[in-house]
Amino acid sequence: MLSLRDVHVHIGKLHILQGVNLEVRPGESAALLGRNGVGKTTTLRAIMGLVSKTGGTIQFDGLNLSNYPAHEIAGKGIGYVPQGRGIFPGLSVLENLNIGVKGKRDRDREDYVFACFPRLKERLHQPGNTLSGGEQQMLALGRALMMQPKLLVLDEPTLGLAPVILGLLSKAIERLRKEHSLTLLLAEQNVTFALPHSDRVYVLDHGRITWHGDPARFAEEMSTGYL
Repeated sequence: MLSLRDVHVHIGKLHILQGVNLEVRPGESAALLGRNGVGKTTTLRAIMGLVSKTGGTIQFDGLNLSNYPAHEIAGKGIGYVPQGRGIFPGLSVLENLNIGVKGKRDRDREDYVFACFPRLKERLHQPGNTLSGGEQQMLALGRALMMQPKLLVLDEPTLGLAPVILGLLSKAIERLRKEHSLTLLLAEQNVTFALPHSDRVYVLDHGRITWHGDPARFAEEMSTGYL
């Protein structure tokens, strides 16, 4: 479904991504692991057309994404949850959700989101900036799900969340994968959270993929040194 081949990104004089190769198959969940500053966010932003690559190809569902601007890439079926959540603080939960469907209410899609995150239904008319950090992350995920994406791309969704919220997030991701066969690309430094949700693991270091394989192999070969 998603394929990156020899992708390079320069920002100013910095060579951030240096020949990244990865793929995500339909119905699969892939984890992109790495510490802060190694290029995880840049990789996701390159997929979404938010930074310009200087080499390589990115294909999604048979389309060369180089041919499309960011807003059209989102419309092709990729839901993106950026680091920092990116909600609209002055808009209500309901208004934030429906931005994902161009402001028009879609109750079937709302019910789909509320089944995953019941707490959002309880806070439907609260402004986004009155929610807790965990609730804001649920809202950011819910807004992406309102688009009914083929691929969901998550950038550090666990950052700053309390353990109890991590548990809720984990259950929601499992539900989405089991009941809706959602394809997932998860950029994380929290290995403990990422591995149970992954069919395939990539390790990014200084702009390069330095290891890839399945989670069991990662646990055997990489986890002690990585942690």
